Amino acid sequence: MTSHRQPAVFAGHGSPMYALKPNRYTQAWASLGKSLKRPDAVLVVSAHWVTRGVWVTAMPKPKTIHDFGGFPQELFDIEYPAPGSPALADRVKELLNVPVVLEENEWGIDHGAWSVLRYMYPNADVPIVQLSLDGSMSARGHYDLAKKLRPLRDENILILSSGNVVHNLRTIDWHDNAEPLIWAKDFSQFFISEIRADHHESLIDWEDYGDAAHLSIPTAEHYWPALYTLALQEDGEHAQIFADGIEMSSISMLSFSIQ
Repeated sequence: MTSHRQPAVFAGHGSPMYALKPNRYTQAWASLGKSLKRPDAVLVVSAHWVTRGVWVTAMPKPKTIHDFGGFPQELFDIEYPAPGSPALADRVKELLNVPVVLEENEWGIDHGAWSVLRYMYPNADVPIVQLSLDGSMSARGHYDLAKKLRPLRDENILILSSGNVVHNLRTIDWHDNAEPLIWAKDFSQFFISEIRADHHESLIDWEDYGDAAHLSIPTAEHYWPALYTLALQEDGEHAQIFADGIEMSSISMLSFSIQ
């Protein structure tokens, strides 16, 4: 990585409760934030904003969105009052060169973003812009779109993608120290081996891996953000894993950076 280029980061964000209960994953996010050169802004791709078409937040003061249910009131009370960056939103629209909706009213910073950002930048003083996931795109479509964002890394913009490589809510085991399911371990290990070998094609075509992939990714919105980070890899760069583990049997907490 050149001295001035920001890394690209993928965070496995896991349960919203991590925002209230620090653990080894949140400690890794905090350590990462302290280790990085301070960015001028952060562009976030969150699994929790899926739209028709491509949208980007363009408001100067994005609201904190509590896009979940059934959790304690103290989780709903969390605010992450980071400023937005209309200028970055315009730059993203320019780079993508596809129809982009500049969202100024309805969205903001969702929990896929702020649950990680509140550890990386606890003072909420770095401007945040979110980019949506177009639900009609294929995995390859997302990967190819993300490539267009590469110039931002040389403009001191941190690109943070947030999701989970393995995310099957139907098979969660809520017990403490629940053992990872065999297929969850299998697909996670496959993903790790491929990013270490700089093999992206097999991860774009993840469905070809078979049953373990389909059980790990029953719906693709939590997986797609990882492809955004991989697509930002430049020649000579490699993936560096800074957190890993499978929680609640079927949620991968794998987090990695490209630098």
